[in-house]
Amino acid sequence: MGKTIDVRTVNVVQYIKPLREGGSMPAIVNADDDFLYVLKFRGAGQGKKALISELMGGELARTLGLKVPELVFMNLDDSFSKTEPDEEIQDLLKFSVGLNLGLHFLSGAITFDPLVNTVDAATASKIVLLDSLVSNIDRTVKNTNLLSWNNELWVIDNGASFYFHHNWALYKNHLTRTFPLIKDHVLLPWATQLETAAIEIKEAFTQERLEEIIALIPEDWLLDEAEAMHPEAMRQAYMEYFQAKLAMIDKLVKEAEDAR
Repeated sequence: MGKTIDVRTVNVVQYIKPLREGGSMPAIVNADDDFLYVLKFRGAGQGKKALISELMGGELARTLGLKVPELVFMNLDDSFSKTEPDEEIQDLLKFSVGLNLGLHFLSGAITFDPLVNTVDAATASKIVLLDSLVSNIDRTVKNTNLLSWNNELWVIDNGASFYFHHNWALYKNHLTRTFPLIKDHVLLPWATQLETAAIEIKEAFTQERLEEIIALIPEDWLLDEAEAMHPEAMRQAYMEYFQAKLAMIDKLVKEAEDAR
């Protein structure tokens, strides 16, 4: 857990196919390290902010010892949009030139199904409480964003977290809020060890580790012409958010327990 985080950077060498079940239309691509990745595009609907959420959410989950596919930064050049016949995908590729985010493709993985799969209480509790902490609105029965691979549960798709950063002017309003939407979490029925999970989260999410995760965010992803806030101020705001949520973790535990 104390290991430093190293996110590699690779180059996209082949666009293989779009994953149309995802709202933002990610794609399976091949990189210059000969591995397949699910590429999340900076030019998609939620833009670079979804990539920031994906990056931070994924590395927080990994810090907790949860299974997360390797995350990599992916360079996409402008050659792909020129040869793409589908106009929608062509636009997505054109607006995504530059640095994007990829998740290692887990070949043969199946979507976690709460009617078929089970999960141990410790893992479920950690995922539920982490999602409450980062305000992840998208891990429901309808869309679990969890994979079963080699009989293990893997956490994917954290892009719908930290929704406060879609309106920086009001981010302070979120610092004292709990997360009532936790009632819809797909793993809530199994999350019977929330208090233990809270202790583990407080131990794992040290100031140093949180700073390291926030420092991973590429400067380019924080730059926004429509935004008055400076990237450095945004990084400080993410830290402020984490500290506020950790300070109220007992409230989040109670909220989740009441919902269960």
